[in-house]
Amino acid sequence: MLFQLISECTDYDFKVTPEMNKSKSWLKSVSAFANTIGGTLFFGVDNDKRLIGLDDPQKVSDQISERINARIKPTPIYVLTPYKEDGKVFLAVKVYPGTATPYYYDADGVKEAYVRSGNESIPAPNHILNELILKGTNQTYDSVKTRLKKSDYSFTFFEATFLEKTNTRITDADYRSFNLADAEGYLTNAGALLADQTIFRHSRIFCTRWNGLDKTSTLGEALDDKEIEGGLVNQLYAAMDFVRSNTKKKWRKSGMVRVEEPEYDEEAVREAIVNGIIHREYTRLGAEVCVDIYDDRIEVTSPGSMFSGEHIEKTVDRVVASERRNPVIADIFARMKFMERRGSGLKKMTDRTNALFHDGQNHVTFYSDNNYFRVTIGNANYRRKRKIQETNATVNATVNATVNATVNATVNTKMTKSEKQIYDLIAKDPTVSADTLANQTGKHRSTVFRTIKKLKEKGYLDHVGPDKTGLWKILK
Repeated sequence: MLFQLISECTDYDFKVTPEMNKSKSWLKSVSAFANTIGGTLFFGVDNDKRLIGLDDPQKVSDQISERINARIKPTPIYVLTPYKEDGKVFLAVKVYPGTATPYYYDADGVKEAYVRSGNESIPAPNHILNELILKGTNQTYDSVKTRLKKSDYSFTFFEATFLEKTNTRITDADYRSFNLADAEGYLTNAGALLADQTIFRHSRIFCTRWNGLDKTSTLGEALDDKEIEGGLVNQLYAAMDFVRSNTKKKWRKSGMVRVEEPEYDEEAVREAIVNGIIHREYTRLGAEVCVDIYDDRIEVTSPGSMFSGEHIEKTVDRVVASERRNPVIADIFARMKFMERRGSGLKKMTDRTNALFHDGQNHVTFYSDNNYFRVTIGNANYRRKRKIQETNATVNATVNATVNATVNATVNTKMTKSEKQIYDLIAKDPTVSADTLANQTGKHRSTVFRTIKKLKEKGYLDHVGPDKTGLWKILK
């Protein structure tokens, strides 16, 4: 039962007892669970998942409820359930993800919100705390109003692109209805991020073409780099231009048809960059979206965990709910058809990339933690080149082995002048002795023995019978 409950948890912690004099040790987990994706505390279980049991489950249950209600503000939604297994009782306290974030541990002169980092509950960093505050007030960063007047900035590139993509001119009324500005002309953060000017320095994209397979390659430093500023739409176009100029597209003829063999699927790369722009954590200063191109892959890294609080590795088949950190920006990009509204971007990246490889394997990986989200897309031509190189190496090895074997066999079986002299004498008289051969050739007896040995190794002759009375047998 215990292990089944653990397997069904989004996250969990264990405590042998509530330790009422040290209740912060587990109350911070209650705060963290409520601030993120929820989780379960198991009391009466040690850190090795061994069932210890509780002596007085009812008393422990009352103590736990009292401490949660008194010291976690606001009070989260939780359910406390006793279970019995192997004659021992343990308690499961299931804490649900909350909407009134942040949930603070508030006691002992301390007021602190916690989040999960791996298997630990840690104080929420400022950028995460700010996001929790926005979430608790039913706001997102991109919807927050600024004191920046729309009339003080230009939106030429954004408006031109919107017209091109939608065949519709964006109006002042659209700015208000899309939540890019209010009725008084003040921009939201989303509106400010779309301006031609770089209003927020932390909204940039850093692009780098590295020489080799990693940043520490012995081949040298970066081959090309670019720091992209300006509005988000301009950044997307500039980042794609950088990728195009630093990647190659091969082609081959198949019959009368030209078949292109690009290193990357352009739509997949664009989807990865759009994903970074849409889902990045703009409250986190000093962290930018990074597009890193290596010989064998492209990595797009954006600041911020998944908005749901989950880690991508825990999702099934990379199917992620369409829950967006910046829904206003996402809506604008969807209107311009840079992305889909259904939350199918990860699958699209994977399917379009894998189609280039023709090997039935996966060449797109996703990684997330509390700080970053990363998409890694494999280079199809690098893989093809490696496969060709491996095939050529195999062919060359086979050919070389065959040639070497033939040459060696020829060299190794060819008679020397001395060997031919001894061989001819033995062929005339199969009973001839080594002493006689030495006299007839004028060679030392030991030399004759060595020569005979070589002839036997090369398969020219053999000796049958006793050493003194036997006969020489010619083999070839």
